[in-house]
Amino acid sequence: MKKLEDYIRTVPDFPKKGIMFRDITAVLQDKEGLKLAIDSMEKLIKDMGATVIAGAEARGFLLGMPVAYNLSLPFVPVRKKGKLPCETVTASYDLEYGSAEIEIDKTAIKKGDRVVLVDDLIATGGTMKAAISLIELLGGEVAGIAALIELVDLKGREVLAPYRVESIIRYSGD
Repeated sequence: MKKLEDYIRTVPDFPKKGIMFRDITAVLQDKEGLKLAIDSMEKLIKDMGATVIAGAEARGFLLGMPVAYNLSLPFVPVRKKGKLPCETVTASYDLEYGSAEIEIDKTAIKKGDRVVLVDDLIATGGTMKAAISLIELLGGEVAGIAALIELVDLKGREVLAPYRVESIIRYSGD
């Protein structure tokens, strides 16, 4: 049986020179790979006491939605700025190769919600840090952060301390 790591493709110099892009496309395109990814994410999240799953656009949607469904929890999309047709709260953040803004529907998180944030990748931690600020602004509590891949050398886990951070695959160096 293949391991999840066997489905990850490394693309050098994408989106710019010096970046080793960890591509999850092969995971999504293979029925066993997809099942393994979703089942593995669900195991990471199961004991975090979540009442809500939130996923960062766009790959966090791909992983977070089926996990939320399997755990019978609601799903909250953390969107790129300008994509939601309702009143939102917004946060900006830096990426490893740029900057961006995300937002959440102002009514999506309720006071006391225990939210687990899901994404495909933790790099610098910027996206998750911004999402944390939005969840807490709305009265939610971050129960944990779960990612398929963690780029250890970019120290995102340190940026996200003291929150619980879990990842399935960890890459160091190249």
